[in-house]
Amino acid sequence: MTSRSDRPDPEPARRIAAHVEAARLQAGLYLVATPIGAARDITLRALDVLNGADLLAAEDTRVLRHLMDIHGIPLRGRRILSYHDHNGDRARPALLAALAEGGSVAYCSDAGTPLVADPGYRLALDAAEAGARVHALPGPSAALAALSLSGLPSDRFLFLGFPPSTATARQTWLRKWLAVDSTLILFESPRRVNRTLEDLCQIDPHRITVIARELTKKFEEVIRGTAAELAADPRIATLKGEVVMVLDRPSEVVVDDDRLRQVLERHMATMSIKDAAREAAQELGLPRRDVYQRALELGGQK
Repeated sequence: MTSRSDRPDPEPARRIAAHVEAARLQAGLYLVATPIGAARDITLRALDVLNGADLLAAEDTRVLRHLMDIHGIPLRGRRILSYHDHNGDRARPALLAALAEGGSVAYCSDAGTPLVADPGYRLALDAAEAGARVHALPGPSAALAALSLSGLPSDRFLFLGFPPSTATARQTWLRKWLAVDSTLILFESPRRVNRTLEDLCQIDPHRITVIARELTKKFEEVIRGTAAELAADPRIATLKGEVVMVLDRPSEVVVDDDRLRQVLERHMATMSIKDAAREAAQELGLPRRDVYQRALELGGQK
């Protein structure tokens, strides 16, 4: 029997790399979801595809190279082509040519699922129209992660991407989507979150809002409250990192007839019945058709 002191020292911990020789993939375009923060969130299938694809493409080649280094995936002489919104028209022909020759192409955006507020739509469309097989590798998504932890209804939701950057366009955009009976998910620059909240307060200050930043990362933070409460929260002014906003669906609006009459008469004093009804409906959050009918009744009484 070997004593403990006679046993060899255990091997030091080492990185377990992917197999150098990877099985050949079926031809086609592979849209690979990549981590939004924690590198270990990548799927095993994504690692297999990155290891076995004939050609690699990425929104930022440095980001993909770093991810492959973390997981021990060798390039083995393969190229990583740059493909993003600004060079798509120039870069796409080379990727489509590789697909036409029966190759496998793996495409990754910087983080999360390609095509979800990220480049790749035109590449996937052109590949499919050319007869290539398009494979989707599900995985991390900032939009879905924020929805999951928001505590808001998830049975019906709408992803809106980024709001317009200018105030007038953003307010019009918000009025349009806030009327939809769904939980709303949007991305926003940390520098503009306070402005978006201020615009939201002008439309629906009581709308429950969740701000999630730096999801899956060391400084992940989730802030919940009404739009008015968050607009007054000092943390909002110093937000950093990637931000997702999740807005609750609209609550049922109950407005008594006296209130509706007051608002309509105020607007009808300076504009047509149609325009007054539109403004009153937006102000009170009521269906425009119902408000217009009440405006016609008021107009006929004069």
